Amino acid sequence: MPLVLVPPARLERWVDNFVARHGPTSYAVVGGALRGEADDGSSFVARLPLAASYDGVPDVAGLLAAATPPDRWGVLLVRKGGFAVARLEGPRMVEHKIGQRHVQGRTKAGGQSQQRFARRRDNQARQAYEAAAEHAARILRPGPVVTGGDRTAVEEVLGDVRLTGLRVVEPWLAVPDPRRAVLDQAVADGQSLGVDVTNA
Repeated sequence: MPLVLVPPARLERWVDNFVARHGPTSYAVVGGALRGEADDGSSFVARLPLAASYDGVPDVAGLLAAATPPDRWGVLLVRKGGFAVARLEGPRMVEHKIGQRHVQGRTKAGGQSQQRFARRRDNQARQAYEAAAEHAARILRPGPVVTGGDRTAVEEVLGDVRLTGLRVVEPWLAVPDPRRAVLDQAVADGQSLGVDVTNA
């Protein structure tokens, strides 16, 4: 199954539902994560947000107690049509910037017109990435960063030498063009636990 993002406030209920479906479950700390294994052979592995490693007691309460975001982390979302950057201190967003850029859509025209439109589109996209990198360099601080949007666009922005101190962590967020609601959801997802489930 794909990775499931579970907000800390919902983890206990999520585990209760897992136990109800699969039976009594035993817990162990494995590889910096909490592993639950049910009597029917199904299992889950729950990891702390922002690539933090867990080495506490093997139970849900212990994992939840450790599921607090770090003092300094960030979010970077980039698509051709815009970007969103946020710096956070723990759960609190302290600075952010959302920008939209017009990037020419594809055209059905052929020949030189098509090449001219393609060049214009590439130039507009490059300008959008440069703007995103400019704001990311101003807002973000070295540390873990959750990214999302378009992978090529994010890689272009992260290629800026001013962003070398950033450490990209899971999860990758497949988001539409960044708006405030999209950024808010990305911040919530960044603070969620990543849970991998294996059904027997």
